[in-house]
Amino acid sequence: MTPPPRPGIPPRVALVLGGGGLKGFAHIGVLRALRERNIRPVVVAGTSVGALIAAAYARGLTVEELERRALSLRKPDLFRIDHLGMVMRRMLSPSLYLERPLQEIVEQLAPEGTFRDLPVPLLVNTVDLERGTQVTWGLPGLQDVRVTDAVYASCALPGFFPPRVIEGRTCVDGGVMGNTPAIVAARDVDAVIAVDVGSTSLTAARRVRQKGFAAIFMRSVQLMTRSLQQMQLSAWQGPPLLLIRPPVWKYNWFSFVHARTMIDAGYATACEVLDEVRDELHGAGGVYPLRQVEVRVDRERCTGCGMCANLAPDVMRLDAAGKAVPLRDAFEWSRADGAFVTECPVQAIVAEVVDGHGQRHRTMEFTIVGE
Repeated sequence: MTPPPRPGIPPRVALVLGGGGLKGFAHIGVLRALRERNIRPVVVAGTSVGALIAAAYARGLTVEELERRALSLRKPDLFRIDHLGMVMRRMLSPSLYLERPLQEIVEQLAPEGTFRDLPVPLLVNTVDLERGTQVTWGLPGLQDVRVTDAVYASCALPGFFPPRVIEGRTCVDGGVMGNTPAIVAARDVDAVIAVDVGSTSLTAARRVRQKGFAAIFMRSVQLMTRSLQQMQLSAWQGPPLLLIRPPVWKYNWFSFVHARTMIDAGYATACEVLDEVRDELHGAGGVYPLRQVEVRVDRERCTGCGMCANLAPDVMRLDAAGKAVPLRDAFEWSRADGAFVTECPVQAIVAEVVDGHGQRHRTMEFTIVGE
């Protein structure tokens, strides 16, 4: 007999899977945790690798099948340099890598047909390069296109893979404007479960200037998506949102050797977050789970630049000596809060999560460390 949904999870939930390269393998672990708890989203949405896995879910592929494919994927399966294009067209070549390998992966995982043919509503976030707007395929009026075209476009990181023209729109990776498309999935649902793998805490990039243009570009993309994600969550006005952030920050976006670890990280984090849910997802809104966080400032390090007070005036201020101080000792934060901590240019701010036993733990969300 199928177990009933957990009391803390409302019946109508949207699942949103964010972009983040191969860190998106963590989404597979999240799907396993949802299945074990009989949580069945009424709509799935995604960007980039999140769109690919969301499409595979809508197609009905099992977690076991997704795991098998993730663990067998190798670099040549996805990245093959377009040598001819680079020689013949040089700077006019649309991308560094060939289109076909990515297209083949999309065709293996995404369902055939259009969005109207799907048993589970699917939303795929892309960006129209020429108009400079987001286009989320699967929304009303945007359903009569092939799912594989939309998913390919959502995965087409600019410069790495060629764009895809869909109904006259030149579309690329939706992460350019919205890496975790929770807003578009929030309509007519009780709550949103969002999985963020691409804009979690950053490690300090060392010698990035010497690693070539691709490394510089990807670092810039990571910073951009993190900033956009923070803006979206800080202004969240939708239904209750449960944010799952697997600890995959230390892995490269295109690391093929840590698939098992990232799948397991997604599963473990999802289990922890889902099992903490009580009644908060039945409320009017907000981002969850909430945790008790203590904030303090190293006064010897603090230069009094005022960056923290400008970014978070409801948390920080400058005292009479021109040093930063928190307005309170402790705050109730979600995993989307506290981004200003890592913006301190001298890393003078320390934020620690206080667990139920009064123990304090520094987490990567509030810490920058070397790779």
